Amino acid sequence: MRAPKYKALVDALAQQIRTGRLPAGHRLPTHRRLASAEGIALVTASRVYAELAAMGLISSEQGRGTFVRDLVVTPGEGISEREVAADAIDLSFNSPSVPGQAELLRQALRDLAGAGDLDALLRYQPHRGRGQDRAAVARHLRRRGLDVGRERILLVNGAQHGLAVTAMALFKPGDVIAVDAVSYYGFIVLARTLGLDLVPVPISGRGPDLDALESLCRSRRVRAIFTMPTMHNPLGLVYDEPQRTRLAAIARDHDVLIVEDASYAYLAENPPPPLATFAPERTVYVSSLSKSVASGLRIGFLAAPVELVPGFERVIRVTTWQTPALNSAIACRWMDDGTVDRLEDEKRLDAQARQAIADEVLAGLPSVRHPSSYFRWLPLPPDARPDRIAATLAGRRIAVSTGEPFAPVPPPPQALRLALGSVPLATLRTALDQVREAIDADQSR
Repeated sequence: MRAPKYKALVDALAQQIRTGRLPAGHRLPTHRRLASAEGIALVTASRVYAELAAMGLISSEQGRGTFVRDLVVTPGEGISEREVAADAIDLSFNSPSVPGQAELLRQALRDLAGAGDLDALLRYQPHRGRGQDRAAVARHLRRRGLDVGRERILLVNGAQHGLAVTAMALFKPGDVIAVDAVSYYGFIVLARTLGLDLVPVPISGRGPDLDALESLCRSRRVRAIFTMPTMHNPLGLVYDEPQRTRLAAIARDHDVLIVEDASYAYLAENPPPPLATFAPERTVYVSSLSKSVASGLRIGFLAAPVELVPGFERVIRVTTWQTPALNSAIACRWMDDGTVDRLEDEKRLDAQARQAIADEVLAGLPSVRHPSSYFRWLPLPPDARPDRIAATLAGRRIAVSTGEPFAPVPPPPQALRLALGSVPLATLRTALDQVREAIDADQSR
């Protein structure tokens, strides 16, 4: 079968971009001008640009036009598509750590070795987790303001696995999921992989626009709302109690499920109760110890309505069978003996110290952040080029994320996201100085 004629134009433009004949930042003709110049229909011109965008070669900026991307920075770079060089400063990913964590693990392993139940940890475990481990998670969640019994708890391999279990158990391709217009990239990628229809809801400093959410629920059959009401990633928002009350009411009025991602909730001091307490009959609460304790521990947990638990358990069985019992035994000991609470307190103080440094270095630049969060969102003016700034910093061995991975649908926001939790404090100031310099230089062009 012969390829459609427009494919030849796609190939020709792609070749010009890859060879540098069309350099990074070059403004391409409008869709209408391209159609006129090439003698093709307007809809075909739009298809050409859509394919080039899908290849990561161009990007559209609302109100400005279509531009050749800087190929030094691939779409989504700084998130999960490549490893950061060993000698680079990583401001693209959070893996917060505080002194003494390695020694805690050594001691935990010694304690397990002397406990006499090592043989039990080597056998298959219940898919949802051992009863005593689920009870420990329930006690931990009670301290976070969520009072659930162990029959509603399932152990998973980190929060991302928890989100995958939830989506695979509850949703089917084409289901409409309401998400914030700026949202967690891990859920966005998961939803796209499963063929879910993400519909963005405008978001402001208070949280999602609930009038817009309610209008969406009236006009379309929304299956679920994905939300991060306590320490939103990447904006650092903490929704107030009236916001939570109304969001729960909207979900109840329109028979919509809620997926509450609480991965960073531990950083907020005295937040309102989890959203799951406002609509327990329809909320799946997802969290983990990856950020609050250690990313390598890979322990997460779901709290769900009892009737949903069997479906979740089936998905755990076909994805990972179980959470490793050795990991869960260590994690649950730390939940019960106060280690998790202490580490969470220390990391909250650490995040505050890092935000204070960022406040000083980035003073005067628009920023969206919480004083206790590990991330900072830097909105950029309409004429800025986030990919160019990221490429400049990559040349200086500093990795940052553009706003593109956090957009459920195009166009991507004009922004950078800085992850502050993976580098030493002394290094952080130096890196942020470079970020400030790169942004200032881009804006002076």
